[in-house]
Amino acid sequence: MALSAVVRRLALSVILATASAPIVTRAFAQGGGGGPPQQQPYENLKYFSKDLPRDSLFTIMRGFTYALGVKCAFCHVEEEPAQAGGRPRLKPALDDKVEKRTARFMLAMVDTLNGVTLAKVPQRHEAVRITCVTCHRGSPLPGTIETVITDAVDQFGADSAIARYRKLRENMGNGRYDFSEYPLSVAARTLAGRGKADAAVAILTMSQEYNPNSADVDMQLGDIAEKQGDKDKAVARYQAAWTKRPNDPRIRAALTRLGKPPA
Repeated sequence: MALSAVVRRLALSVILATASAPIVTRAFAQGGGGGPPQQQPYENLKYFSKDLPRDSLFTIMRGFTYALGVKCAFCHVEEEPAQAGGRPRLKPALDDKVEKRTARFMLAMVDTLNGVTLAKVPQRHEAVRITCVTCHRGSPLPGTIETVITDAVDQFGADSAIARYRKLRENMGNGRYDFSEYPLSVAARTLAGRGKADAAVAILTMSQEYNPNSADVDMQLGDIAEKQGDKDKAVARYQAAWTKRPNDPRIRAALTRLGKPPA
């Protein structure tokens, strides 16, 4: 694979190009004279070309750490220091960690997506390429805010999920998650589909704090109430939605179905 293609794929080398320096050794001729700098041979380099300069490889590796929000030891084995208080040393030649083996698989996947799948898109915009950061956005495991919410509900309950969402919304400014109304709606719909209607209502109630003018939140709350058999609550929610978005045929149909057609 050409070096330029690798750099383009990662889309991070320009930002990180000064983050590392090449590691080279001096090779001496048999006669004892000096020679040009020679790069140390790689050990167990399987994906990238063995001709890839070390500084370029380090730039790419730092791109991975940026995209996933991790350190080098996330993939590479660390060797305990020989002396107390010393710094651990990386053993990059080892394949012991599943994260490193997964990284190779993911790189091959990205190559296929960019070079095969996207290449078949009609009138494809050449600037559109998939990189690590496309999905990870600073997280070791790629995910969306709706999966964060639903997983938190499953593990710890709705209150913990809401607290986590508020904290992330307050502190996350790097575009890692979408804090708009739609993901909350998706999370609530997923939870309701799993039989966790109370958690769905809690998530939607929080959503209404951030999106007070949303008729869709009222519609979704009305739908949950209607499915639970609470006609009065459903009507109240649908009427609130109608106030925010009059003449919506879906809201009219819902109110008519419950015997309260809007005037």
